[in-house]
Amino acid sequence: MKFNFSTKSNCYRSAILIVYLLVVPVFSVSANEKIIHVIDFTGQKNGSAASWLKKKGFEFELKANKLKPRFENDALVISTQDEVAGLFGLRFAQQDFIRDVKRVEIVWGVNKYPEGADWNNGINSVSIAIMFSFGTEKLSSGLPLGIKAAPYFLSPFIGREEDLDKMYVGKLWREGGRYFCVASGDRAGQTVITDFEVDERFKSTFNQEKTPPITAVAFQKNTHNTQGGSEAFIKKITFLSE
Repeated sequence: MKFNFSTKSNCYRSAILIVYLLVVPVFSVSANEKIIHVIDFTGQKNGSAASWLKKKGFEFELKANKLKPRFENDALVISTQDEVAGLFGLRFAQQDFIRDVKRVEIVWGVNKYPEGADWNNGINSVSIAIMFSFGTEKLSSGLPLGIKAAPYFLSPFIGREEDLDKMYVGKLWREGGRYFCVASGDRAGQTVITDFEVDERFKSTFNQEKTPPITAVAFQKNTHNTQGGSEAFIKKITFLSE
């Protein structure tokens, strides 16, 4: 069957396509890449996310409950009005380790930054950060008696005062943990799409020949030593390999 479209119809369709491309974020996957794992927080009804997270295997650490995890506007939201630190961690069983990851795409953002957070001046607080743990070797946290020893990890975070693309070392986990500011300046209320390369970054950062599989993922908020509240959100984390 042959279809004939008028010039007017074609112009109308082109206009719709242009509007779509302007409004909808484009997720670019090259021909030699494939999506190997996705953590998706979209598509949930508004309300508390605590039971959903626990069913998915997330462990609530520190004062995570005080961050009021909830679904709002097609995203997972965490917030606080106080000085508090909380972490939501997901450990993978060995058969579920995420292997051969080249890069990770994160769709997230900050609605309100913690006032006073500034890694350049030693205030290591974040509205939101994600931690990708690699392998199973436990490295010292810097605390006595081996407390809180953890595998290598890379942690992208959204900052306001910090330097874009700068690598930071925290006060703990100085041997195996590195933090990276992937968005800087006041971007309150904006959705940020982060393309975070992990393979070469891991090998160069820790002077390793090979990047181990990702064995755990966590996201956190820390507003200690800041004033005022903070709110952030995550929509999706996508792991890609070559």
